[in-house]
Formats: sequence, C-alpha cells, structure tokens
Amino acid sequence: MEKRQLGNSDMKITSIGVGAWAIGGGGWEFGWGPQDDSKSIAAIQEALDHGINWIDTAAVYGLGHSEEVVARALQDRSNRPYVFTKCSLVWNDRREIGHSLKADSIRRECEASLRRLNVDAIDLYQVHWPDPDAEIEEGWAEMARLKKEGKVRFIGVSNFDVEQMKRAERIAPITSLQPPYSLLARDIEHSVLPYTAQEKIGVIVYSPMYSGLLSGAMTRDRVEKFPADDWRRGNPNFQEPLLSRNLRLAGLLGDIGSRHGRTAGEVAIAWTLHNSAVTAAIVGVRNREQVSGIIGAGDFRLSEKEFDEIESALAQEVLEVSSADD
Repeated sequence: MEKRQLGNSDMKITSIGVGAWAIGGGGWEFGWGPQDDSKSIAAIQEALDHGINWIDTAAVYGLGHSEEVVARALQDRSNRPYVFTKCSLVWNDRREIGHSLKADSIRRECEASLRRLNVDAIDLYQVHWPDPDAEIEEGWAEMARLKKEGKVRFIGVSNFDVEQMKRAERIAPITSLQPPYSLLARDIEHSVLPYTAQEKIGVIVYSPMYSGLLSGAMTRDRVEKFPADDWRRGNPNFQEPLLSRNLRLAGLLGDIGSRHGRTAGEVAIAWTLHNSAVTAAIVGVRNREQVSGIIGAGDFRLSEKEFDEIESALAQEVLEVSSADD
C-alpha cells in the first residue's frame, strides 16, 4: 500500500488508516450505538494484516473505551502500527462532555491515554477541538512541552481553521491537521487546504465516507433502524430531502467502482485522496467484513474523467435540491 510522509514528521503512513471513533461504543453523546469489542478488535487486526500502518483514536471516544480496545487489539502484535490519539474533550462522573485546553488538563489527559493505550509514547497527539478558543495558546504550549519530554512524538491539531493554526504555529510547528472532508463536506477546500499545502502541514481527513453514508452499504431502512443513541439520527444528511440525494450519489460511486472491482466506499475515499493537499484518510471499521469494503482504497485512484463525472453529478444534485427547497 502506498505510503506518504506526514507533515514534518519522520512517519511514512499508508494512505488510509483505521479510525476508532465508532468502536468506542454507545452510552455517550457522540456514540454510534452498542458495539461488539471482539469484532472491533478483529477489524483492527484485519486492517493491519492488509498493510495499514496507523490507527487514529481519541480519549473521548466511548469515554476512554476506544483507546482500551485499540490497546487490546495491539497487545500481541510484534510489528505495532503508529497510534494517534487526541485531547481537549473531557468528561465528568455523570458522563457529561466538556472542553478544556488548560495545560494541567491536557497533561492529565495525556497520562491517561498513555495508560489506556499501554504505550511509552503517543506517535501523534492532537488537539481534538480548538475550544475554548481563548485557551489555544496555553494548550498548544503544553502540547509542545509533552513533545519535548518524549511523552508524544509529534503534535497536531483537528478541526482548526487557518487563523487558529497560525496562532499555534507562533508557538511550535504543527505536524498535521485532521479535518472532516468528503463529497458532502468540502468547506476546507477554500482556505484550509491551500494553507496546509503552503505550510507543509500533513492532512489526515476524517469521515471520507461521511460516517457510512457514501459506503454503498447504507439504505433508508438501515437509517430508520439506527439505535436511539446513534448521533447520526440528528444529522440532516441522514434525513430527507438530503438522504435521497446522498443515496443517489452513493449509487453513482458504486457504478464507478464496479468498473474497477471497487466498492462505493473505496471510490468515496479515493475522491478525498485525489486532492494533492490530502496526505491520508481515516476510515472507520467495526468488523472484518467492513475492512474488505475499504481496503482497496489504499491504492485505488480516480481518473480525471471519473473525478469530473462525480463533480458534475454532485453539482446537478445540489441544484435539484436547491430548486425543490425554493
């Protein structure tokens, strides 16, 4: 599988990595409903066996549970992948989530993540959200101290805009940015990606299949049967009128993929990797079967003609939805 250097680091990462958001399980504000840990572990191991060499998780995923599952998946592997995690989202005894970029809070989070992941150092430690905005400088300075102490190897940010990245860079270099990016979430194309390319900041995008919506496996019936605590229930893209449009787009991705023996999800991921400013894409998997539906994206690339075909279809769909709203 193709590997690319991540920003200013010495890490050469595969063009897709394992995302561990959903495997955190249910029972928290941004959960995906109940998950089977044994299937999650099998999915991680299957992905690594196919050559993926990095995993992205966060302390808040399942309120620590995702990191614990990742550790269990890696405990008997001699060739360990890079492990990335995040800080800044904290919770209390009532499982209520809040934001903090205070230095002492970040340090406590780092120590807790090191214990849960059972690693001596975190390969990439990322600020999950730039919130509170007024604490960005304090938080980033502490991230730099953790790097200097060897508790983390490299530091990055997630969901930052250009001005927030500039503020952080006055304190210490940014190795990478983690933003959302897919056919259905393209805001970063206007200013963020040009800036990261200019500054040589690595970009690992999340939700390239828009949380499964563009995977080719999503159906209206499946959406209706989401667990009550699945965060996607409240997302407009999983509701009408956008749901029908998005399922049609997924159908087009499936048609393009069928020409190459690829899935719709692999085409959706390849679409994000078509942008030269993107280093790699994070892909969530919860069982072995899902790995087989995405692993080909590591090497599959769209032709310019296929890319234009997708762009034209999206433009037409947006126009039709806008006309219906009027």
